[in-house]
Amino acid sequence: MIGIVVSRADSASAHIGEHLLDLGDWTEAHDDERPDAEGGGTYYRDGGFELREFEGLHIYLEDPTAVFSTEPDFVAIVSRHAGDTGPLLTAHFTGNFGPADYGGESGRFARACPNAQRAVVAALREHAPDGYEVDIEATHHGPTEMTIPSMFVELGSDESEWEDPEGARAVAHAVLDIEGVEPDADRQLVGFGGGHYAPRFERVLTETDWCVGHIAADWQLKAMGAPDENRDVLCRAFEASATDIALVDGDRDDLATVLDDMGYRVVSETWVRETVGVELDRVRDLEAALTSIERGLRFGAHVSAPDYDIVSLPDGLLGEAQGIDLDRSLEVVHDSTVAFQTTEGGARAVGRAAVTEGGYDRLVTELCDVLREKYDTVTRADGRVLAETSTFDPAAAHELGVPEGPKFGMLASGQAVEMDGTRITPADVSREQRMSFEL
Repeated sequence: MIGIVVSRADSASAHIGEHLLDLGDWTEAHDDERPDAEGGGTYYRDGGFELREFEGLHIYLEDPTAVFSTEPDFVAIVSRHAGDTGPLLTAHFTGNFGPADYGGESGRFARACPNAQRAVVAALREHAPDGYEVDIEATHHGPTEMTIPSMFVELGSDESEWEDPEGARAVAHAVLDIEGVEPDADRQLVGFGGGHYAPRFERVLTETDWCVGHIAADWQLKAMGAPDENRDVLCRAFEASATDIALVDGDRDDLATVLDDMGYRVVSETWVRETVGVELDRVRDLEAALTSIERGLRFGAHVSAPDYDIVSLPDGLLGEAQGIDLDRSLEVVHDSTVAFQTTEGGARAVGRAAVTEGGYDRLVTELCDVLREKYDTVTRADGRVLAETSTFDPAAAHELGVPEGPKFGMLASGQAVEMDGTRITPADVSREQRMSFEL
């Protein structure tokens, strides 16, 4: 069940609440155990939702989850958003990395629901009226002491939007669209750094299979103070996000050092993107066996194979193939391996790889095919690949009296020419090139 909190002290929240009631097939119920101002009195149920209204401003509520007739899986608090951002629909989690200037407790966090946030952001994008942007925000304000996961879903950014029926209805639609969504994802991380609106973490949310829990923007990290002196705060942010992985935006070596010392994994956006669709146990195993993603590990087409062996790549053969057709050679390596090492930010394969049974032979065979784009013959025997070709020899052409010019070009392209009544063939001005690659 999803709990919905409406604050009558917030005009946008009340407006969204009206549209929620209009869109759903709600049944009225009555709670005589608590006052109307505290979520009691008349409340509403519709399938997997229960809507409660409060008189006070939601950011100062201590724990509104206790009022629901059944403990929700998570709570959506509908709210206004205030700022200089123009028409905006947004979602975020609540907490304070620093002082509690706007509700909640200092250095504490409500439990995040990263998978629900992903779902509501997608729904906001679907329902957003023309002219509205959709974004996520860094963690800020209260409440912080809620006992179950929660998030704010907001309509902004000033009075004209708070009163806009289309904007309010879009938020209401988005909340109702997330019925049945689990609060937590299979993989989620804590974000550090960047602005209050979080484009890097929004990219992670919308372009990968990772979700994002609490986010500490630059201004909140400044308010928190030195990371080493606030380990308890950092620990609570990870606990409230149900993860031990951090993505740090910007140059924050002091923070990264403290997080690493605390046992958290600090990753890059490249790491996040490269691990899409890969089981995290497999990521850990392959990083231990080969190298880290930050140092060039890339995953191949057989990354899910149950068994693999670590082998050295045929670097000579591979280097020649990459010099002939880099993109095709990388595709060959990817399609033949479980994972492989790279240099130049993943641009070139080199070093070692994890392969399944027969994978190494397939790799060599397909790299030989790449070599045939340049060489006349490519053969494999006795642990070596031999590549041979005939190439135009300008010195030989000069010796036979062929001047540089059109006839030079004809010979180089494989056509015979005549010089003073003598026929000169490409074979007369060619030399054999042989390359041998050890496997």
